[in-house]
Amino acid sequence: MGFGSVDQARITTAISELARNIYLYANQGRIQIEEVRGSGKNGIRIIASDEGPGIKDIRNVMEDGFTTSGGLGAGLPGVKRLMDEFNIDSELENGTVITAIKWLR
Repeated sequence: MGFGSVDQARITTAISELARNIYLYANQGRIQIEEVRGSGKNGIRIIASDEGPGIKDIRNVMEDGFTTSGGLGAGLPGVKRLMDEFNIDSELENGTVITAIKWLR
């Protein structure tokens, strides 16, 4: 698609973190990667979805340092920083969908 090596590393890191979260919290899920075009821009959209327990408090999860797995607590806040757009939709007992977009510069 034309992403430079730095943005390729950012996208790869974001995908890895989203997949890790699916594994840790939902046991199974799906990562979709698709090209996106909008407002004269091209980019890549990552959609991480699962049917796990959902996120009880999204505000807490998005705080640096918050963790329920004993990690550093940099996961989802880090993904948000790496990507240009970021959204979480989660419902308790019904799963989570995280959508992130990186626009081509």
